[in-house]
Amino acid sequence: MTLGLLGLGVLLLVAFIGVPLGLTMMIVGFGGFAMVRGIDAGMAMVGQTITSNSMSYGFIVVPLFVLMGNFIFRADLARDLYRASYVWLGRYPGGLAMSTIVACGGFSAVSGSSVATAATMGQVTYPEMRRYGYSKELSAGTIAAGGTLGILIPPSVVLVLYGLLVEGDIGALFIAGILPGVISILSYLILIAALCKIFPGIGPRGEVFPMSERLSSLRGVWPVMALFLFVIGGIYFGVFTPTEAGGIGAVGALGFCILRGRMSWKVFFESIFEAGRMSAMIFTVALGAMIFSNFIEISRMPANLLEWVEAMNLSPMSVMWIILAIYLVLGCVFDGPAMVLLTVPLFAPLVALLGFDLIWFGIVVVVVTEISMVTPPIGINAFVLKSVLPELSLSQVFRGIAPFWIADIARLLLIVLYPPIALYLPTVMG
Repeated sequence: MTLGLLGLGVLLLVAFIGVPLGLTMMIVGFGGFAMVRGIDAGMAMVGQTITSNSMSYGFIVVPLFVLMGNFIFRADLARDLYRASYVWLGRYPGGLAMSTIVACGGFSAVSGSSVATAATMGQVTYPEMRRYGYSKELSAGTIAAGGTLGILIPPSVVLVLYGLLVEGDIGALFIAGILPGVISILSYLILIAALCKIFPGIGPRGEVFPMSERLSSLRGVWPVMALFLFVIGGIYFGVFTPTEAGGIGAVGALGFCILRGRMSWKVFFESIFEAGRMSAMIFTVALGAMIFSNFIEISRMPANLLEWVEAMNLSPMSVMWIILAIYLVLGCVFDGPAMVLLTVPLFAPLVALLGFDLIWFGIVVVVVTEISMVTPPIGINAFVLKSVLPELSLSQVFRGIAPFWIADIARLLLIVLYPPIALYLPTVMG
């Protein structure tokens, strides 16, 4: 236990000073394992972990979904999604902000990236909201909060990584994210409506469009929405595995990009190379997390933590509240995916020993991670938005985000206190 805590402390310290997280977890995991079992055993563990997992069929799902997101990103879908959302919702108070949330949800459903969603939607929707007299704070907060949907609505790369770390069913995790994702969008829409009711000047009404124009706006987005439903529906009904779904999604996204006239050999190779670069980065961090997880397991930290919990007479739910509090604190200094990969090897075994469902815990972790992506002082989505919109200050972005924390915390409490929100669809699928 002492060695495990020491290793965790070293890992946090080295990560804080800026050493790449994947490399840090590999070094600390190997060093701790070697201190318990010897250097030869440590070398064998590292070699076996890297070899067996890098050759795992399940790992293929990561580059496929990343490639799918790259093709969709280059198809310039964001503008059509926003236009379609706007002609349906723009006539209401705060309608442009609501349209931004819906468009972020749609873009997230096929990109799987919060950072890409925030950056893309920032460039597309912010000028329009400002043109109609929306406050800078509401505009920025809406985009930053909407961007967090990228890691919850399937296909989510963070859910894939969580599934690989806990050796869980990635398809079930994807399906489990659907209802919480819908609740996320609805909670943001309700919040925007309430804010614009209380402060009418921050989000004026937009134009009113005839039904014919509303229906025609769907032409540009229905193919990719159909692709999403086909991919997720195929997983839900057991027609194909998540890995096969990734392949189908990547090919479908390529076809969509070609049909829109956005594909060229240059764009194709840029997408391939970017997917390869991003996948290599993800694999490095994921393999590091697995090596670190082996060290945590051999140090018996989860079992010792369970004994400590029993000695303190804490209920399982009390322990869960402590874990969530730790996540919220870590979210102030770590970006989302890094926090998941850092903490899941430690907390997931303890959560399983306490009798909680790991599918449900995965959704809870992702929701907490979403909150961390808009929490100061790091709040990666805030910094992304600031980088693509230099006229905004970070204080304006964080002021705009603040009301959305209310919706985030309410949603987190709802999922924690009522697990069927996350588990109903996977149960039906099973």
